[in-house]
Amino acid sequence: MSVDRSSSSSAVQLRDLARLRRVRDRIDREYEQPLDVEALARGVHMSAGHLSRQFRLAYGESPYAYLMTRRIERAMALLRRGDLSVTEVCFAVGCSSLGTFSTRFAELVGVPPSVYRREAAQTQVAGMPACLAKQVTRPIRNREAPATLSDLD
Repeated sequence: MSVDRSSSSSAVQLRDLARLRRVRDRIDREYEQPLDVEALARGVHMSAGHLSRQFRLAYGESPYAYLMTRRIERAMALLRRGDLSVTEVCFAVGCSSLGTFSTRFAELVGVPPSVYRREAAQTQVAGMPACLAKQVTRPIRNREAPATLSDLD
């Protein structure tokens, strides 16, 4: 009796997809914790290389890039509040290097965190719901900051 290879392959793909969702969910929940690809891979019984390749295929970016995007999103919310310094925000979202945090923040948002914090305080619209502010200011993935008017001229 022969095993249908396509159904066997589909089962493996579904199993891997479920594992990838668990990794993504863990990153969403534990973004402020020290996470690395090896630890994430061990948690779903995959090798780090296989996890990275499959995660990129499924979600368009590496697990590390996804983690940093989650951290930057949370950092943006904390910076908009205005009661924490950039350094405090950096550590609150799980980054251990202020330089790496600032560089990645600027890549995703288009301005350094200190500028973002200052501009957010100056342009805060009274009564804007947090859910709207989050959507309007969501970071852009894949290192693409939004174009400015001067870029379009």
